[in-house]
Amino acid sequence: MTDLPDGVAYRRFDGERRLATRGQPVYGEPTADGWRLWDAGRSKLGATLAAGLDTGLTGGDRVLYLGAASGTTVSHVADFAGPTYAVEFAPRPARDLVDVATERPRLFPLLVDARRPETYAHVVESSLDAVVQDVATRGQAEVALRNRRFLAPDGRLVLAVKARSEDVTAAPEDAFDDVLARLRDGYEVLATERLAPRHDAHLAVVARPD
Repeated sequence: MTDLPDGVAYRRFDGERRLATRGQPVYGEPTADGWRLWDAGRSKLGATLAAGLDTGLTGGDRVLYLGAASGTTVSHVADFAGPTYAVEFAPRPARDLVDVATERPRLFPLLVDARRPETYAHVVESSLDAVVQDVATRGQAEVALRNRRFLAPDGRLVLAVKARSEDVTAAPEDAFDDVLARLRDGYEVLATERLAPRHDAHLAVVARPD
């Protein structure tokens, strides 16, 4: 099994071995001895790690998280990472995200559009270790390409591709192929993995700047 990032571990909850991080609970998840369950059924990044994909993520990484929503997954990232810039466009979940950040001094919520990185380039560091992307919009590869500017040359993109956000009428495999083809205009794709059954019609992608 691929090594997990420092600060992420498997712990037992109700007798079952599950992913966990250390931190304050956010979404009603069980806790045990200071660890909080990372529900892979509610987190594409959690499912990616549970699938054994080598994301290249590690403890202390400087991360740009695109599509933070109300903070379910990015709260776990901030538990083990360094400075974590959390981009969310919708005001309602962004309010919840701000509440999550009050318990996590390394988490910086940004109410901005991930399709327009020029609007937050003055806030986000350059040469980051990772961009984690989970956005429900058409043109997911384009979002990743536009935010490539923030990555270090040896940084990682960890992307969850939502086939139905690209084209609700297309077969998921065709949507995935289209996204990967466009993504290769600026990235080398290192690994992919379907996230079913936890997340139907989703593909995890790990890539690095090319």
